[in-house]
Amino acid sequence: MAEAARERRDVVTGEVMPEERLIRFVAGPDGTVVPDLARKLPGRGIWVAADRASVETAARKGLFARSAKARLTAPKDLADQVDRLLLRRVLDGLGLAKRAGDLISGFEKVSSALNSGKAAWLIEASDGAPDGRRKIMAVARKSPRQARMMAAYSAEELGLALGGENVIHTAFLAGRGADRWTFEVLRLSGFRPLLPESWREEP
Repeated sequence: MAEAARERRDVVTGEVMPEERLIRFVAGPDGTVVPDLARKLPGRGIWVAADRASVETAARKGLFARSAKARLTAPKDLADQVDRLLLRRVLDGLGLAKRAGDLISGFEKVSSALNSGKAAWLIEASDGAPDGRRKIMAVARKSPRQARMMAAYSAEELGLALGGENVIHTAFLAGRGADRWTFEVLRLSGFRPLLPESWREEP
């Protein structure tokens, strides 16, 4: 029997929700609020919904200190800190997936994974050529399994994470690894768009 997801209370709205939809914060040694994305740091956790507006509200209204019943200082750029940490965490997750054999790259291999319905995610370089992107997205639209899509990283960033010079098209194969990674990506989506704004204007 599957273990039930743990739930926590968001200090901004009071809503109880699964941990995966929240960011855990703790008090640092100097009384500063510290993000704990891996949920492993010692101390009592303070939980906030995983979106920029909620973190900014918690910092602005002093909700971290109120929840901890202690003097805590929330940095003005706390939401930006979470954004950067999540961005790195999601990219690192791709590197782990590559080593585990859950990730494939290259137009032909990604197209094959999409056509067979094996791809859970289509990951595109944000600076890839529009023509190649249109072609792979056309393949994705015909896939028997609708793959989610993100393009938060450049070809160089993907290449560094995945051990290639330039990586344009990548697919995360469906499975438990993709499910775990999806939680991280959904948290990231609360802080930044997963696709560049300019793509919406493309034909």
